[in-house]
Parts: sequence; structure tokens; C-alpha cells
Amino acid sequence: MTAATASSPVLVDSSGWVEYFGESPKARQFAPFLEDESRLIVPTIVLYEVRKKLLLTAGKVIADRFLSVAFRTFVIPLDEQLAVASATISIEKKLAMADAIIYATALAQHAELVTSDQAFSGLPGVTLL
Repeated sequence: MTAATASSPVLVDSSGWVEYFGESPKARQFAPFLEDESRLIVPTIVLYEVRKKLLLTAGKVIADRFLSVAFRTFVIPLDEQLAVASATISIEKKLAMADAIIYATALAQHAELVTSDQAFSGLPGVTLL
């Protein structure tokens, strides 16, 4: 983990949710972060990305199971401030749109971003598994 405290928010990137619900080899690494729902925040873009991926690869039952967990967390909508911040972050950090929104959300919420996506490598506040 990064310097985040045990009570600070955690944002698990789409890759982590897909690994976890897809029961991949990395699922166990993401489990401690995803199983503490009281700390989890989920950007709406993650709802979209994970739901779509799980519907395509794991089926509706697993995709619904993801939603049942995600909806018990603190879901963060994309608002005007996040959209503007995301555009700047996308340019400065050379991140794709969805990744910039996810990173901007983590920064705005003072959350640790946990991911296996190399696009976030080297960014402050990111734990790369």
C-alpha cells in the first residue's frame, strides 16, 4: 500500500474489479482492497467499464454480483469539476479518457488508487499490483 492510512478511501480501478470477479490469478491481490467496502469509492465510469467487460466475458450473473457490491460503496458521479480536472490530467499525465477520470476521482477524494493497469505506473497515490 502507499502512504494511505487504513481508514482513507480506496479506489480500485476497473482492472482490479475485472481481475477479482473474473477469478484471475491477481484476484487474491485485489481481495483485501475490495472486501473492505466501507473504504471503497467507485467512479461511475468504473461501473460502466466493469459491467460491460463482465457481461462480455463472465455473464450476467457475475456482472450483477459486481453491481451488488459496487452499489454498497460510495459511487462518485462524473460532475463538471471532475470532467474539467480529468481533461487537464489526461494531457499532463498522458492518460486515456477513462483513466484520467478515474485518476482525477482518486485525487479529488484523497483516495489510494489500486490497479494492475500499467498506464498508472509512477503516478503519486497509485498502488500497482
